[in-house]
Amino acid sequence: MLSTSTRLRLENILSRIANGEEVSLQERVYVHKFADRDQTVSSWLKKARRLQQKSSNSDCIDKLLNDLALGSSDPRSSYQPEEDDLGEWFGGAPSWLGRS
Repeated sequence: MLSTSTRLRLENILSRIANGEEVSLQERVYVHKFADRDQTVSSWLKKARRLQQKSSNSDCIDKLLNDLALGSSDPRSSYQPEEDDLGEWFGGAPSWLGRS
């Protein structure tokens, strides 16, 4: 059973892990000490890591697309196979993307 202050400290650290914020080595060791002994804390840690990985992956993909200047600047624009012609949809693509 965790005390209220321990639970709040763990939740604070796990929240920062999930958000990709800085967490010290001491804090990580502290969390792992409880995660090794308590299944609930272990599941909290797994969830925080999944959230961190999910947010970091989407940031990387968005950054890559922005750096390559691919995709539309209009977020509502997306290819709809039932309605759109693929050739027309790629009509605004850069010249290097075309056939050689």
